[in-house]
This record gives sequence, structure tokens and C-alpha cells, in this order.
Amino acid sequence: MEDARNAPAFTPEMQAQLDTLVSAPMTGSEVNDLTARLKRAIIERALAAEMSLHLGYAPGEDKPAGVANHRNGSSGKTLLTDTGPLRIDIPRDRSGAFEPLIVPKHGRRYEGFDDLILSMYARGMSTRDIRAHLTEMYHVEVSPDFISTVTDEVMAEVSAWQARPLEPMYPVIFFDALRVKIRDDGLVRNKAVYLALGILPDGSRDILGLWIEHTEGAKFWLKVFNDLKTRGVEDVLIAVSDGLKGIPEALAAAYPEAVLQTCIVHLIRNSLDYASWKDRKAVAAALRPIYTATSADAAEVALTAFAQSEWGTKLPHVAAAWRRAWDYVTPFFAFPPEIRRVIYTTNAIESVNARIRKAIKTRGHFPNDEAATKLIWLALRNITKEWAMPVFHWKAAMVQFAIQFGDRFTKRVA
Repeated sequence: MEDARNAPAFTPEMQAQLDTLVSAPMTGSEVNDLTARLKRAIIERALAAEMSLHLGYAPGEDKPAGVANHRNGSSGKTLLTDTGPLRIDIPRDRSGAFEPLIVPKHGRRYEGFDDLILSMYARGMSTRDIRAHLTEMYHVEVSPDFISTVTDEVMAEVSAWQARPLEPMYPVIFFDALRVKIRDDGLVRNKAVYLALGILPDGSRDILGLWIEHTEGAKFWLKVFNDLKTRGVEDVLIAVSDGLKGIPEALAAAYPEAVLQTCIVHLIRNSLDYASWKDRKAVAAALRPIYTATSADAAEVALTAFAQSEWGTKLPHVAAAWRRAWDYVTPFFAFPPEIRRVIYTTNAIESVNARIRKAIKTRGHFPNDEAATKLIWLALRNITKEWAMPVFHWKAAMVQFAIQFGDRFTKRVA
């Protein structure tokens, strides 16, 4: 893109300021001024590139044969950006046919250079990758410190998000964890990042918070539940988790009326881990009578039958695993099929975790908890933007929630 190299460039003084943005103290007004000039330079470079594409030749080149149109100076325009008004020069052509894409005609709002950096960061691009992309696309050298400064601004939003008021009642909250490598006290450790996904009375979904901790335990989970209570959650009807340590004790203390349900799908998957690949289909079929039973008593009979069967004898650890979790399996059988479909699995939150893993897979490890929190929150922001529809079959489940839980549910439904 020859014209981009001829577009407005940074002065040496400006580049020096960029390189020392974080290391050298700057006033708020100096930072804002520098950011505005950077945005202007990048926008004007992109506009110059668009003009070259429109005309078919770069500045200083000869016109191609048959091309009569040419550059005709520029006109000033004030854009409304995320950091305030920004005056830029938009190139013009002689015929008046040039219609830029980055700043459309009659458009007065620019979606912000900061948003561009955050978008790339949220998709797992490293600071080095973002810097290389900006250099390739706009021929602008941006220091790593500048990119870090932009992403650091996210922490204020994270803090506000983590402290925002929540609904007074959630029919269902799913809890799950993913492991992330984070440097701590000079060592890289596998830390657990815990997420809570709440289902609202209308069936919509919301990530209620994220917490990073070294180990699971009742003390940690009590802190999580007290955080939810402080933010306005008065009642939880059903909590679903994959056997996370410490949740039963903490949930009983914070929300004594809540029902704790283990994830049935996780139990099935864990059971199949004991079987060879060729036997898994048969083992899954043998387990099916347990979790499709009409009642807890019928499920107990089915589990005993499995334990005494050929597969139960061959794989004794499977029945043992179900019995260890049995106290948190049996609540499932007290609910009608409409509610069972909702709480059967933590797949809803596992799919969130899978997309977060995709965003962080290129990272070897994070330098600290804050860096991990920034990226995970940005990934969550992208994920939740796509949540437009309520939980599948929620209308039928609502009726059953009203029957099963009475006023605890109905008084919270608008």
C-alpha cells in the first residue's frame, strides 16, 4: 500500500512520547492529546489507502491509461469518538465519487481505535500480534506499552461489572471452572477460574461473575456466595455444578433452601472414562436406565442392577462413582421432564469455557491474575453479545418452576 507510506506520519517527538507512555509520567491531558493524534494518524492513513484503491494509483505515480479522476485536496471533518471530538482531513477526488468506508459520508461517529485493539485482544491476539497487525494494515508503529495501556483500561469496566447489582432470584445457576496458567510468586501455576452462569426468570442468561483461586474449598465458595448476596441475590432455586469441592457446605450456609444438583452428563462422561473406546457405546446404554428413571427409588434399583450386571462387574469404579455423588444426583428425579431438560447438564457454561479456552490457547501463561481477568472478561463480553434467545423450552419449564417452587418463583416473575 504505497499511499499509506505517504500519508501523515508521526513526528519523532510523538513517537518518543508513544515509546515512553507508561515508563515516563504523563498528565491526563497529555495522554488524551497523544491518543487523539494517534487515532487521527491511523484514520487518515486508512483514508489515504482507500483513495488509492478508489483511483487505482498511489500518490506520485502516473495515472493509468484512461483514468481522468485524480486527487483534489482534502476537507476537514469532526468525528465523535469514544474519547471526544476529533478533527480529521478527508481526501477528495475531482469527480466527487469517493465514498470512504472507514468514515462513511455524513457519518459523524468513529468506533474508536481503542475498540479495535480491545477486539483483537479479546480474540486472543498477543500484544506483539496486535502491534504487527497495526503496522501491516496502517503502517503505524505502536509501542507495546501503549497497547497495554489501552487494555489496562478494561480493569475499571471489569470492576464495575463484577460489582453490578444482580437479580433477587435465579431459578438456576450453573457453576464451572477452567484451568489457566498464571505466574504467581515467580512460578507458573495452574489456577482455576470459576464462572457462574445464571438463568433469569424469563429464561435469559447472564454471567454473574468470575473468580480466580488456587484451590477449591468451602471457604472460597462461601466468599463467592456472599459476593452474590451482597449484590442482591436473595434466592437461588437450583445450583448445578460438576462436583466442585466445598460447594455443598457453602451453599447450605448461604442459601439453605437451594437445591444442589450434580451434572448428569459429567457423571456419564466420567463413567465412560473407565471404558475402552469400543465398549463406550454399550456402557452408555447400560447407564441410561439410571438417569432416565421416573423416581429416585427407581434410579436406585437401576443403579444396583447396573452394579450387578456384566458391565458393573467389569467396571466396578463406575457404580462407585455414582454412589459417591448420589446425594446430589437424586434431586434430579424430583423434577418433571421440563425442569430436568434445563438442569441435566452444565453444557451451557461449558460452551462458554470452550470459547474462552480458544481465546487463550495461544498464551503460554499470564503474568498475573489481572492479565488473565482482562482477557477472559473481554472474551465473555463477545460471547454474551450473541445471547439473544432464552433457554430452549423455557416456557414449559417456567410453568413447572411455578408449580414446584410456588411464591419463591412466581413473585419474581414480572
